[in-house]
Amino acid sequence: LTGERYKTIAKETAGILKGEYGHTPVPVNAALQARVLEGGAPVTCRPADLLKPELAELEADVRRQAQEKGITLAGNAIDDVLTVALFPQIGLKFLENRHNPAAFEPLPQAEAAQPVAKAEKPAASGIYTVEVEGKAFVVKVSDGGDISQLTA
Repeated sequence: LTGERYKTIAKETAGILKGEYGHTPVPVNAALQARVLEGGAPVTCRPADLLKPELAELEADVRRQAQEKGITLAGNAIDDVLTVALFPQIGLKFLENRHNPAAFEPLPQAEAAQPVAKAEKPAASGIYTVEVEGKAFVVKVSDGGDISQLTA
C-alpha cells in the first residue's frame, strides 16, 4: 500500500531466511535474505549443531539447587534434570514437593451414581395419522402391553 514492502520482518521470518529452521522447499528471495543476513552467511548445516551444549551445566545447577533446598533427587538424576529443563518455572517446585500430595491438586473424585428415574408413562393414548412414502396410515397408540410378547 505504501510502497514499502517488507519494511519490517518478523523474527520467525528472519530465522527462515537465515536458515535457522533448515532448508526451505524452494529458494528464498535473495535480496530479502541479504537484507536479513546483513553481510553474514546463512546457516547451511544442521541448525541444532550450532547450539552450545547445556546439559552438563544444567545438571550441575540442578544438583546445586537440590542440595541448597534439601531436595532428594531421583536415583536416575537425569530424569529430574530433564524435568527442570522442560519446565523451568515449576520443575524445582515439583521436585521439592514430589512426595507431598498436599502440594498438588486433589485427585478428582467420582460422583456417586444417581439412580435412573423411571420414565413417566404417557398421560393418554392417541390416534395419529402417519404418512410413509406418500401413503397415509392411521395409528392408534395405547397404554400397556409387554414388549417381550412381540415376535419378529
